[in-house]
Amino acid sequence: MPPPSTGPAGAATAPRPVVSTSHAVAAAPPRLAEERGELSRAVTRALRTGGAPCRADEAVSRADPWGEDLQLALYLLYELHYRGFDGVDDAREWDPDLLRLRRAMEARFLDALRAELPDAPRTVAEAFAPLLVEPVDLTGSLSHHLATRGELWQLREYAALRSLYHLKEADPHAWVIPRLTGQAKASMVAIEYDEFGAGRADRVHARLYADLMDDLGLDRAYGRYVDHAPAPLLATVNLMSFLGLHRALRGALVGHFACVEITSSPGSRRLAKAMRRCGAGAAAERFYAEHVEADAVHEQVVRHGVVDGLLADEPALEADIAFGSAATALLEDRLATHLREAWDRGASALRRPLEQERAFRPPGPR
Repeated sequence: MPPPSTGPAGAATAPRPVVSTSHAVAAAPPRLAEERGELSRAVTRALRTGGAPCRADEAVSRADPWGEDLQLALYLLYELHYRGFDGVDDAREWDPDLLRLRRAMEARFLDALRAELPDAPRTVAEAFAPLLVEPVDLTGSLSHHLATRGELWQLREYAALRSLYHLKEADPHAWVIPRLTGQAKASMVAIEYDEFGAGRADRVHARLYADLMDDLGLDRAYGRYVDHAPAPLLATVNLMSFLGLHRALRGALVGHFACVEITSSPGSRRLAKAMRRCGAGAAAERFYAEHVEADAVHEQVVRHGVVDGLLADEPALEADIAFGSAATALLEDRLATHLREAWDRGASALRRPLEQERAFRPPGPR
């Protein structure tokens, strides 16, 4: 949490900047991921050569919207709006051929989401009601599994996968700020201010996650584990980018953000317990402990400031807010199912195992 003089609802004495170059999140652009089919092959070749994606339209029509090929291709195109890729011209971010291809893939993805949610809630109250009550039975909860009987290798896999978002934590949501007005904008900026460290580089949540990865013996480089990540994980990250990049989907992005903040605090409490139980290290525990308190506050601000503020300004967006929340829960459930099914078999949930030379060693004193 920021110092008492700052915070989502409060005021603001500007904190003294803390400037440090040690243990910084790697700023170098990542390398391109390995292709997983004809669609991702067309994208990677286009990015490497500077040309147009070849025969990609036909590949989109054949691709499984939930599959490895389409989800990786989407991820690669979205990353052009974040840090890009080593050896890829930054100007490709707005390449019309790539944007047309991305739009076709997004249509397939959105259609698949809607097909999975035929009875999606239409009101905010309906969408948030199941999120606001802690289930009595947590046996299906991924964070509960990790907290009570998860093994260290499972925590490492989980952390590696989640790094594809947490090393850019809050970035996708920042795109909605210029699309909001009044209280919704003010409240969204207040939350983002906390996410980005309340003026302190050492408290930026992406930085805290990089420290967590150090404790777990993982590589903190941005995008390092793309080739390890299965489609269900890529879909959770792609949803944020998809909603954030389209003004027409601003309501759904707010719904997504609300779902994340509402469910974060109890899940983070369990994950902090998991890190502590497995002896993962102080930084690993700190990342989640930080979110227990911060996101309990953020939940109130997002519900009563961002969501209520947006509804006051644009009441016609209520169904979109509800859909964004429901889509987020759906994708998180799909990811949890993928992880648990693999782990229950004693198998890795990754597309390739973590490198043995990076095996975890208990952290020494800091």
